[in-house]
Amino acid sequence: MRVLVVGLARTGVATALFCAKHNAIVTATEARVEGELGDAPTRLREAGVTLELGGHTEKTYLAQDLIVPSPGVPADDPFLRTARSKGITVWSEIELAYRFLEGKLIGITGSNGKTTTTTLVHHILQSAAIPTFLAGNVGTPLISCVEGMKSDTVTVAELSSFQLELIEKFRPDIGLFLNLTPDHLDRHKTMEAYAGAKARIFENQTELDAAVLNADDPPTVHYAPKKPQVFWFSRKQRVEQGACLSGDDIVVVHHAKEEFVMKRAEIPLAGVHNVENVLAAVTAARLAGVDTATIAQAVRSFAGVEHRLEFVAEIAGVRYYNDSKATNVDATLKALDAFPGRILIILGGKDKGSDYTVLQKPLREKAILALLIGAAADKIEKQITGSVAIERASTLDRAVEIAAHAAQRGDIVLLAPACASFDQFQNYEQRGRVFKELVQQLHANSTHRYSDRGE
Repeated sequence: MRVLVVGLARTGVATALFCAKHNAIVTATEARVEGELGDAPTRLREAGVTLELGGHTEKTYLAQDLIVPSPGVPADDPFLRTARSKGITVWSEIELAYRFLEGKLIGITGSNGKTTTTTLVHHILQSAAIPTFLAGNVGTPLISCVEGMKSDTVTVAELSSFQLELIEKFRPDIGLFLNLTPDHLDRHKTMEAYAGAKARIFENQTELDAAVLNADDPPTVHYAPKKPQVFWFSRKQRVEQGACLSGDDIVVVHHAKEEFVMKRAEIPLAGVHNVENVLAAVTAARLAGVDTATIAQAVRSFAGVEHRLEFVAEIAGVRYYNDSKATNVDATLKALDAFPGRILIILGGKDKGSDYTVLQKPLREKAILALLIGAAADKIEKQITGSVAIERASTLDRAVEIAAHAAQRGDIVLLAPACASFDQFQNYEQRGRVFKELVQQLHANSTHRYSDRGE
């Protein structure tokens, strides 16, 4: 089979190498030039992959049997549209991986909380000694895991709308749809298109499968599917099947019977949104056959996810938190909600068609300073003016410097940008790492200063 892989980021490279190993005639096309791709070109050529670098050509697209675009390539890309019109198959990487997948699959999507919930479910399965892989949008492409899978494996995959919009037969045994808020409208154009891509997680499920949804999130409830068994999670109401709060207890409900799991206060993660993430993970883990005692023990020992309300350091009584994964407005709202007040927040990056006016009320109530960085700074400033003091920092290092001088003992410095990172960084992980490095430099300088003074 002639296969074209479009885009040579992490997923594209993994896909091209997989296809080459399985005897496909593989071409990879990438807009960037060779010098920007590290060692990927060498590895791909050694595997027999033909490279088209520095741009794309329609001729290359039309010479294929299968095209696998990386998640960052829009489904309505003109060359992809032309290829489809000629009868050429276009799949996302998760669709290709699904054709080779063994064992069970737990797929998790939603606007926010995907990474935390996916990582927590994986942690619970590990605690239960179940052979498991952590894959998808969380870091390791699903295609990279399939060769290690066996019939008793349970793979937990974080799934983005970009990955789901180009599936055909992809079907998780347990599918979770956590919530739905505006995001990626720069790509999907409308909420309907964005939501429709997310909801495809249930599209191929059968009566033997399970769908898990947030009973407290009306937009998500709307997409409850007909075929699979439906389970719910809720922190506000009792559910017929799933997990919810019963007073201060987390319980699993099945056939009108409650099964105690743990106390809400035992959740080690900050914020009410993390109560929802835990309830979703509890539901998925119980469906996967893990007993409640093991689930509770695993939740208690869960350290959280890097770049997700991650505590970095306390310097002179000021606490610094990295929530670089807050790449949309709703995630930033949840981050603000996790703290009582006196927050210096760093906002900005690449705009995704977001409405920042909804930040006005929580900023007025919780924040004392907003430091704006990146390409979206103008838009954010216009939409939050009057709610909080604003300072244009332009870059992340300058924002941290200003925050360090302005913050007083007891304050919180919070990176929760509400934007993508691609204007100044490769991804949100790099943005988060840079923030942590800047804070650690502050910490080192502060320690050195006090040491010099004998304090």
